[in-house]
Amino acid sequence: MPAEQDYYKILGVEKTASADEIKKAYRKFAMKYHPDRNPGDKNAEEMFKKGSEAYEVLSDPAKRQRYDQFGPDGVKSQFGPGGFDFDRDFTHGADLSDILSQLFGGMGGGARRSGHRGGSIFDFFGGGGAEEEDPNGPVDGRDLQYDLRITFEEALFGASKSIKVPQDRECPDCHGTGAAAGTHRETCKQCGGSGYVTTRQAFFQMRQPCPVCRGAGTIVRTPCRTCAGTGRAKDQATIQLTIPPGVETGTRLRVAGHGEGGARGGRPGDLHVVLHVLGSDLFERQDDDLLVEVPVPPDVAALGGDIDVPSPLGTGSIRIPPGTPDGKLFRLRGKGAPLLNGRGSGDLIVRVSVEIPSRLNAKQKKALEDFRAAYEDRSYPLGRAYRDRIATFLKARDDLRAARK
Repeated sequence: MPAEQDYYKILGVEKTASADEIKKAYRKFAMKYHPDRNPGDKNAEEMFKKGSEAYEVLSDPAKRQRYDQFGPDGVKSQFGPGGFDFDRDFTHGADLSDILSQLFGGMGGGARRSGHRGGSIFDFFGGGGAEEEDPNGPVDGRDLQYDLRITFEEALFGASKSIKVPQDRECPDCHGTGAAAGTHRETCKQCGGSGYVTTRQAFFQMRQPCPVCRGAGTIVRTPCRTCAGTGRAKDQATIQLTIPPGVETGTRLRVAGHGEGGARGGRPGDLHVVLHVLGSDLFERQDDDLLVEVPVPPDVAALGGDIDVPSPLGTGSIRIPPGTPDGKLFRLRGKGAPLLNGRGSGDLIVRVSVEIPSRLNAKQKKALEDFRAAYEDRSYPLGRAYRDRIATFLKARDDLRAARK
């Protein structure tokens, strides 16, 4: 099969290539040979057509099967006697639209059109495009984000907060039109009110926002003084916010309808409040568990006894056994942070911190001296194990030195 008719070679893939590999190869191919990247290059335009034909066949399982079995002749019947017809047979326009949107930067913008149904901005090979939106129709307001700092206790127990949020609302004087009182918006003569201008390059048409009206379809001759023709006015809303118990940093609270105001009857956006919880001097939070470090006198750690432990439920006590070492952890089920869904609580983890006294009176010193005089090695298993490891290390050193002599 000649190379110019081998669809796999055109796209640079193996015959065993998967659908994703074929799509990636076509994407790379189209970016290379697109006519706008090769203005006036007839060879690039021809290659672009061949690559599109190859992708149309190999991306369709039925066409690919016939091609693999019978070669190009096996799919000619799909295209008709005149060969591959872009106006009629190219059914993967969305893929090319995705690639071209990368070339031209897409159709970004902050506002949302009410009822907009999406679709490609490209009319492939002179064919029809997606249903156009009305540039003068309602425009939905954007969602807004508000970052709110709250205390550890507010996150744990819940709270009511009043926040002030700056917003853009529909101008009360022009009601969102942007035109001064007694005037109105005029249809843009450049685009005829469509909001788009169409240019034809190579074998496809491309629609872009009108450079005069910037996609609005209308222009304002006499702007509203209040909003300077934007149709929006600055505002500040006071919102009462209820924070449920158990929230943590990153929790989002959605307040419907309190985002940016819509225009020309469009829906307002939503407000998304992102919570940032400050630290605590008492607890450390680990998901739904709380960690608290409790200082314990050495005599209580050695002999055992009761220690006071704080929790969201209040202060209680737990009994620790004799010989409790520094850093020992105790888990109290259901005594931690409340779950956000209201179904119970996490655990409370108590870490023992043995506190060495820093100031001793004469009686205490005498008691410690008597305690030291009564020293027994078996009372300190960790110290004994430590000394054993030292002895093992030094013996290994001496054996190596002796072996070298």
